[in-house]
Amino acid sequence: MKMIARILPLVLVALPVFAQTAPSSPASPWKSLSFLHGTWEAKVTGGQNVSETGAYTFATELRDHILARHSTNDPGCKGPADFDCAHGDLLYVYQDAPGQQLKAIYFDNEGHVIHYNVSTPDATTAIFLSDQTQPGPQYRLIYELKGSVMSGKFQIRMPGQTEWKSYLEWSGSKRTAK
Repeated sequence: MKMIARILPLVLVALPVFAQTAPSSPASPWKSLSFLHGTWEAKVTGGQNVSETGAYTFATELRDHILARHSTNDPGCKGPADFDCAHGDLLYVYQDAPGQQLKAIYFDNEGHVIHYNVSTPDATTAIFLSDQTQPGPQYRLIYELKGSVMSGKFQIRMPGQTEWKSYLEWSGSKRTAK
């Protein structure tokens, strides 16, 4: 009984440490999106005579349970009066359960929320596709790494249409650590 009384406090102190340790997973859900990781320059072009530069960073967060994209804009944005040069957004990629398809959710400072299914048709392309059964337009976000340049497109397909129209496109190189 004395032995149990001596060991029990040690076990109780150690339990929170074991509870905080993430279980090891056989394969990271982020492997197919590893080409996105890092901070990328973004020179934005659009059909609205937009001239904007900035950067975005993809990094895992919350102990590797999500992949987050944070964007920043450089000063000097130029565009038509209805273009939001102070645009801010967040994109979170997640998995509902191990082994399930990756999903993403997008938020911006204009109140938009877009739910995406994520696919990787090859090792350097990621496609984020909104559900076409939801009312309103369907959205597609594409990232493609060609050599050392990451290109991206945000596209819209209106209900009843078959063709995608690019709203914004961007490209840029990976920033090196300073």
